Amino acid sequence: MYNMEPTAGYSPTVPPPQLYHSVQAVLPRDTDNQQPANCFNKGMLRWTLHKKVRNNPGNSLSLVWVLIKELEKAERWDSRKCIIPLLHTLMYAIIQTAFIPDELYKRVYDFCKRLLTYPHPYCTVGLSYTKQMKIERIIPGLMYQRLVTAEQRLKNEHYPFQERVFILADPLVFSGSLIPLLFGDFEASTSTSAGFQSPPDHMCSVVQHTIQAVLGAEQCHGLKLAQAMRDKYQDIEPYFQEVLAILEQSAQEGSRGDGGALRSRLQQLYSKIVADTDTEPLCDGPLCDCPLPNPKISFHLWTEDLDIWRELARSFRASCTSEQFSSLSQEQEDFELGESPCDLMPSDMTRFSVMSNDSGIEKDFPPGSDPSPSSSLDPSNISASWEHCKTELESMRLSRRGGIKFKPSAKESMVLMQDTLEDHPSVGGGGSRGENRGVTLQRRAGASSMQNYFPKPQRHFTARIVIMGDDRVVGRLAKAYYFFRKREARRLFLTMKVNLQFYYIPVCMVTTPISPAKENLNHSNGDSCSLGSYLSNVDPWYNCNIKSLGSTIHNMATMHQANPGRPKEPFISDVISYYIRCGQLPVYFTIYFVKITFNNTAKDPMEDVFLTNLEIEFPEFRHISPSVRDKHKRNSGDVCGAVISMNYKKMTLSGRDVDKGISVRTSGAQINAIPLSEVEDLNCLTLTLNEAPVKPKNNTVESKIRTSNIKIRTLESRSFNLTLDKDSRRTYRDVQSIEVSPCLDPGYCIQKAMRSKFNLGEDKDAGLSKYMSKALPLPINTFAGIVN
Repeated sequence: MYNMEPTAGYSPTVPPPQLYHSVQAVLPRDTDNQQPANCFNKGMLRWTLHKKVRNNPGNSLSLVWVLIKELEKAERWDSRKCIIPLLHTLMYAIIQTAFIPDELYKRVYDFCKRLLTYPHPYCTVGLSYTKQMKIERIIPGLMYQRLVTAEQRLKNEHYPFQERVFILADPLVFSGSLIPLLFGDFEASTSTSAGFQSPPDHMCSVVQHTIQAVLGAEQCHGLKLAQAMRDKYQDIEPYFQEVLAILEQSAQEGSRGDGGALRSRLQQLYSKIVADTDTEPLCDGPLCDCPLPNPKISFHLWTEDLDIWRELARSFRASCTSEQFSSLSQEQEDFELGESPCDLMPSDMTRFSVMSNDSGIEKDFPPGSDPSPSSSLDPSNISASWEHCKTELESMRLSRRGGIKFKPSAKESMVLMQDTLEDHPSVGGGGSRGENRGVTLQRRAGASSMQNYFPKPQRHFTARIVIMGDDRVVGRLAKAYYFFRKREARRLFLTMKVNLQFYYIPVCMVTTPISPAKENLNHSNGDSCSLGSYLSNVDPWYNCNIKSLGSTIHNMATMHQANPGRPKEPFISDVISYYIRCGQLPVYFTIYFVKITFNNTAKDPMEDVFLTNLEIEFPEFRHISPSVRDKHKRNSGDVCGAVISMNYKKMTLSGRDVDKGISVRTSGAQINAIPLSEVEDLNCLTLTLNEAPVKPKNNTVESKIRTSNIKIRTLESRSFNLTLDKDSRRTYRDVQSIEVSPCLDPGYCIQKAMRSKFNLGEDKDAGLSKYMSKALPLPINTFAGIVN
């Protein structure tokens, strides 16, 4: 039931000096990496700060004043490391503040506008918040109204956008006491957000916040408005629809609109709502808090049989009224997503060719057969299609199967190309990026709206996919995303409807000496969350709030075992909500394709992808310790291991890449796509042999090889094992050779294929192709992109 309390009812007023000290305590410092405990505390302190102010409009307004003063001071002192954390904290407080004076709006807007003269990523964050503050100053409460309407998927006729949060947790990491902890936290999130439990509760909150934000305490009595809406709880939807209509009409008019007209219309609506109350004055009263409810979260353990794309489509179709999904029947959806089981992607299914001896004309078909499309969409036929496919080889009887459309339409081709241009507008050819390569080795990060001249169409549905685990779950996401893009290139379905946003929360497995995970993670004696460690190095605010969450979850699970029961405060849900709302700048990680050839010639080659790590290991040398190998090398001068040949393109900062080929003896090798330190932050692969070169003076064998394309082949009768993304479930044995290269983006492939029809024999990129990236990246959203 909707519940709105007065300002002084249950949340004490925090004096500004105390808020100032709280703000100073959460800011990232240069010593955070040397003292991880301090960094972990900052995430909890940031959450505590927002809890202090979310239930008191007075506290929230005071925090806004403190934060803008701190931002202006950081600008004067050129303390850029604090600007983005302070700005995110400021905007999160502004959204929830009941009323903000116009002079404060102007002060915040002017500061954000000054950030446009700063380098990336400050100008990108500044541009985003400048746009929001410009319209929020004209239409107070619009950000809150749109956020709640989209996240809670409230039915309306004026704002069609909807969002859904999917959390995918690795079952190898999240087991035992972690599962009840997460479920309890998510349950507390839905039941303790100021009593928000149903759509009418959220509608009441939107109406309350909007009227207060526009009218203020001088023209609105928050307590009387809250009481009037409690009395009209069952009939609140018409008022909610009217508020949305007023604000969205004002948003369309923009700066041409009249602020006085907006206040006048909301004043009339306010008088209509409180018309049945007593005759006391309806203004100059205290305002009520309107806490921002956490979005609805769909939690899944990412097991082998979970098809995340099918789950995503079903979720949006079941909860929306838009024609894009509601008009799509279950049978049509299954047809669009493929008829294969969840563990097989339609684009990779083996399709057997059977020669047909009929004419293909309907009247020539034997009696009883119905080749019409309507029959192929019959539920009974769809449910039996896969079983029929399995027995097709055994029966060897002629059957007509639905074909896969390999040639996309012009509209579908443009959607994929616009996606690629949106994500890579600055990766075109040019002399500054190297004449031979055409791209830079610097990792790309941040939104591209300032440079993009080919914006993709706005989609009404946004899926925020949050993955939790170590490098193994990130590798699974990269593989799922790669096959998803391949499938969409053949049969476009979700790309035209859903905007995908990816987030990552690194959580390591608690290993023991007898844990089976030890064998997985000790191959390189490295970090099992290398991608999370990289993001925490380049984004200090990610380090404080997200990287620290993994350790906090394990600590909370230990406390939960000692004191079972539902947590009173949804800490994990609150942090995830803060992350997906403020994490707007992606860091791009290239997905790499690997072709695997086996020693047994009767076994067909296989294809796979990886994101973070590829390991080569010769089983017969696995148990030889590094000290023994080094001793053998010093005594005999020979390296203990097998001989392999490597052909690769050596990458240089100048862009003058060189083709090289060498043969070395080694017991294994590591290929890392994630840099191990900030000094080596290059967007390429780094190959490291288990043994250092025998002769350091010999330049033909380097200790580290930087490349993006490499072929490795064993020259002896020995074969090696291949492990992708440190995941033992993705280990290939008896491997003879591998070929590694960046995955090609389907959007680029389509544009290239279209041009090849008209330019036979021309291999050079031209037209839109030269503005598109060949490689397919996986974007992981952060708060600031790459700062360091």
